[in-house]
Amino acid sequence: MSSSEANAPERSHADAMDAIYRTQRHIYDLTRKYYLLGRDRLIDDLAPPPGGLVLEAGCGTARNLIVAARRYPQARFFGFDISEAMLESARQQVRNAGLQDRIFLTRGDATDFSTQRLFGVRGFDRVFCSYTLSMIPGWEQAIAAAAQALVPGGRLHIVDFGDQGGLPTWFGKGLHAWLARFQVNPRADLEAIARHTAQERRLPLVHRPLYRGYAQYAVLGG
Repeated sequence: MSSSEANAPERSHADAMDAIYRTQRHIYDLTRKYYLLGRDRLIDDLAPPPGGLVLEAGCGTARNLIVAARRYPQARFFGFDISEAMLESARQQVRNAGLQDRIFLTRGDATDFSTQRLFGVRGFDRVFCSYTLSMIPGWEQAIAAAAQALVPGGRLHIVDFGDQGGLPTWFGKGLHAWLARFQVNPRADLEAIARHTAQERRLPLVHRPLYRGYAQYAVLGG
């Protein structure tokens, strides 16, 4: 298999994300704040150590990184995304925030990445995925790769759509149908995959539903 053939799935996903967000990126943060629930709770829980390194896998517009960098001025932040369109917005927002000396961005694939190759570091004290797994083909590998990027004693935080089990049936069906238009698929077995990864790496796991099952939140490590 040639290198171009091997990279075809990654390129296809990147092209799909660029197609979706080439225009949406300009209004992404304004619209998503109403339904990407739990992001700020995750940021509140990060609490990196002084001088710690924090990575967001699938950083989008860098909204979360900017909020976290302001919250934890003693840490350094890194992010990657597979979409060049989103990274264009992310770089601009980081510059606008005056945080380019503490937030470092590059292009990467969440299912297969090297912390050394992307950023020249051996690992991270905190890694987080915020509403990205529901958009990533091969998301199971993304959880494993994120856990592998942790230094000893580090933590992986994940927030994403839940099963909407505590909400009216019509709401869950309508939400899933609407999300599918943007190639977003809530991961019903996220807890099981996170538990498998945690067991493989001998990490503790906490998983809980948020907002009556609208979202789910997992933490590996501690």
